[in-house]
Amino acid sequence: MKHLGRKQWFAIVVLALVLLITGLFAVRTVRRAVYWRLHRDEVIRPWMSVPYVAHSYRVPPPVLYEALGIAPQAHDRKPIKEIAREQNISVEQLIATLQQAIARERAPIPSGSQSPSPGRSP
Repeated sequence: MKHLGRKQWFAIVVLALVLLITGLFAVRTVRRAVYWRLHRDEVIRPWMSVPYVAHSYRVPPPVLYEALGIAPQAHDRKPIKEIAREQNISVEQLIATLQQAIARERAPIPSGSQSPSPGRSP
């Protein structure tokens, strides 16, 4: 029986490391997918940030920032309660503003004309 040489052991170690790293990224991806699947349309809480709410409700963050009258900021982690304090309004008022903006963004776009059913002529 032939023993493995230095090059073969090096190749095995490299392959094992690549498989380990790939596995770690796969687990990380699955965990994130499961987390956000369970946290869709989560009740808005004072500890949440605007980007968190935007991600949970699947709306662009600039829509929510515009509704609040503030400029979008990269990597903003400021909680809603702090934004409410800065704007001198209650957290409930700020949450209501966010909910209205989300509803407007998600509202179906009204079509001007009705298209005929598929397969039928007008």
